[in-house]
Amino acid sequence: MTPQDLLAELVSFDTVSRHSNLELIEYIERYLNAFGVTSQRIESDDGSKANLLARIGPNVEGGVVLSGHTDVVPVDGQPWSSEPFTLTERDGKLYGRGSCDMKGFIACALAEVPTWVTLNLTRPIWLAFSYDEEVGCVGAPRMIERLVAECPRPAAVIVGEPTMMRPVTQQKGITSLRTTVTGVEAHSSQVDQGISAIHVAARLVAKIEDIMVERQAAGCCNEAFNVAHSSLHVGKIQGGTAINIMARECSFDWEIRHLPEETFEAVFEHVRAYSESLESTLKARDARAAITTEFLTHTVPGLAGSENLRAIALCDALLGKTPLDAVAYATEAGQFQNAGIEAIICGPGSITQAHQPDEYITCEQLALGADFMRRLGPHLTEAPA
Repeated sequence: MTPQDLLAELVSFDTVSRHSNLELIEYIERYLNAFGVTSQRIESDDGSKANLLARIGPNVEGGVVLSGHTDVVPVDGQPWSSEPFTLTERDGKLYGRGSCDMKGFIACALAEVPTWVTLNLTRPIWLAFSYDEEVGCVGAPRMIERLVAECPRPAAVIVGEPTMMRPVTQQKGITSLRTTVTGVEAHSSQVDQGISAIHVAARLVAKIEDIMVERQAAGCCNEAFNVAHSSLHVGKIQGGTAINIMARECSFDWEIRHLPEETFEAVFEHVRAYSESLESTLKARDARAAITTEFLTHTVPGLAGSENLRAIALCDALLGKTPLDAVAYATEAGQFQNAGIEAIICGPGSITQAHQPDEYITCEQLALGADFMRRLGPHLTEAPA
């Protein structure tokens, strides 16, 4: 099957993160079995979703992992011109949810399996397909843990997010949080008798932005990124019951996207210190007041390019010397790197199409992804450098 044929099959599965991906996983298992490739599932706790890990070639160190997530973002409320889960070709573009992010990469890899199994590979090709990347890179860690614990160590991971086939060696990490302010209700005409959780939350929201600006001014920057500093952003806020009641509760959801050379903890510490000081002041007025912050997701680590020289060399060998990029969005690459496996991000399609209505990948980009896979197999028949 061609990459486009396989992409049509993959897009037809509605693997929005709130749904199971098992039907898609079963399809890939059947496809691999047809070529004698065995695979193993690494399931979610409730068994409704699964990662898939497969090896082509010898069970030795030095292989290359092709990593892709099987889940996609929702289409709800988006004005699509065609059916999102039916691949539609128009004017050299292939439309469908996940066509770009990132089933195109998976299709390119699967299309080359019939050739890879005929080669005398000296190092293996690993297929590592995850679940729930779009909701916080949730599924990959348990698959990476299995890979590291039970398999010979690979030399490099290619995470196939859409980069227009340009190697990306740096990404920011991300952590999503929820802060809840508990105030003291009172009639709005008696503002000295209560503590408005909304007013306190507003002070916190403003301080979060101030901290970001202060760190930027202090030179905590990496000019490789289009947003050169760690970013702190509040995306959702809710609270209060009526206009004439001082709000007892207000919560807001926010994120920290930290530079790879920084840590989440180092950035968050500034917010934590201010929050604790503010809470102490509030409690002096009324012991019922409180400020709490909880994690909505585990921290997804950043990707530091200086630690991935073999992965860079691999892309140089397959693509030629190309400029190295940095991206502000998060991927699973940092999770592989944290586990001791070099990683790089490189895949067909443009990130500007990801998550959009009428998401598409161009036929040209899909062909470039397929060409990358065609070069990978022969490269791994050679003796390691």
